[in-house]
Amino acid sequence: MSSCVIVWFRKDLRVHDHQPLIRAAKSGRPVLGVYIFDPEEYQETAYGFPKTDRHRAQFIRESVDDLRNNLSDIGVPLLVRYEDPVDTFTSIQEEVDIESVFLHEEIGSEEQRVEERVRGSLPDTTFTVDHGRNLYHPDDLPFDIHDLPDTFSQFRKRIEKNNTMVRPSLTPPKDVQGASLSLDYGECPSLSALGLKELDREPRYRGGSSNAKERLLDYIFHKDRLKHYKETRNGMLKEDDSSKFSPWLAHGCLSAKVVYEQILKYEQESVKNRSTYMLYFELLWRDYFHLVHRKHGNRIFFPSGLRDQDVPWNDNQEHAVAWREGRTGYPLVDAAMRELKETGFTSNRARQNVASFFTKNLGLDWREGAAWFESQLVDHDVASNYGNWLYIAGVGNDAVQFRAFNVEKQAQDYDPEGAYLRHWLPELRDVPVPWIFKPREMGMVEQEQFGVMLGEDYPLPIVDLLSAMQERKAVFLEAMNK
Repeated sequence: MSSCVIVWFRKDLRVHDHQPLIRAAKSGRPVLGVYIFDPEEYQETAYGFPKTDRHRAQFIRESVDDLRNNLSDIGVPLLVRYEDPVDTFTSIQEEVDIESVFLHEEIGSEEQRVEERVRGSLPDTTFTVDHGRNLYHPDDLPFDIHDLPDTFSQFRKRIEKNNTMVRPSLTPPKDVQGASLSLDYGECPSLSALGLKELDREPRYRGGSSNAKERLLDYIFHKDRLKHYKETRNGMLKEDDSSKFSPWLAHGCLSAKVVYEQILKYEQESVKNRSTYMLYFELLWRDYFHLVHRKHGNRIFFPSGLRDQDVPWNDNQEHAVAWREGRTGYPLVDAAMRELKETGFTSNRARQNVASFFTKNLGLDWREGAAWFESQLVDHDVASNYGNWLYIAGVGNDAVQFRAFNVEKQAQDYDPEGAYLRHWLPELRDVPVPWIFKPREMGMVEQEQFGVMLGEDYPLPIVDLLSAMQERKAVFLEAMNK
């Protein structure tokens, strides 16, 4: 029986900066790439919606197709399956001897359980695991993972004081000896085959490393947007207000080290300012949440998060559904939630506001909100998503006990003309400033004048903003101070 080595791709859908691929190429054995659509990732959650919905699924499909093309260019075939990963490796082993499997580390418990099952099915195969998700290699940190600082500010200061270096990105191998199998190499399953609805609009972001490269160069160099990143990054409507690199980073179509290198190149060729630092700052946040996950493991999924106190969360499915569908009666929340459901994306500023409203005004269990984000977001990353929700819910790495956003004031501050609200809430398109921020305050005269009847064309608020926040604060602080 002939033999081969396998590169098992998971959330690292690229050929650049890919140590497992380089190791496989240097092994001297024929190389086969493998990507598996695990049915478990597309099942319905306990909350009644898909774990991975159509926007992210489509992004993954496109990323896998692009990966196949890029691997083909260097001589490596990609086998694609939609089945239990154990079945995939078993079928390969029946045709060729799998000498080694090279892969990037995944720290999530679900991914690790799958990996353990695959390892168990291949007892005579060597598995070589590399780090590949972070900006800073975990071995280069100036502290042990158990000594990870409790706040991001402390973490950042330790990194910068130590002058921790970012390792250079790795160049893809060339002219690799690819494995030749009689097996059907397979195609990506359709959305309907995954049990999902087909898209009713063009994808907002196209998956794949090729599109990631195009966006990276376009944003930083062609449009010269990095120069003003700090000033525009909180914008919610315009595509170029922020980098929008996150979908490709989340799926490993783009290496964080490559982004960092382009920041340095821009600083050398153009300008080094607060904006260029701010983009690095955001990459550092991404690293921090990954390390929080590494340190605390499944605690990031507990209702009490990283705190020792249990916070009582409400269970009101009427409120939860209104939040998911953008029918809360608060325009910023509704606009962001409709944008998320229709496109699989919404800005960081919007995410903070809707998460704050979910936990600090509605008092709902933050884990349900995080699960909805996981379902919908094209850029879902388990550590960043759950880490941010922990932070906003007040049970994570925030030193402030109760931090809440006033979603009406935030709309005024970050969408002063109401353009974002009108874009996603067409029923309010004729409502002027300042009424558009607080349509609940319109009387019958204003409602008739602007063509929107509250409770009919646009919902009445499902809770009173300030009193609900005060009630929730009292409950939260009581639980935290026990």
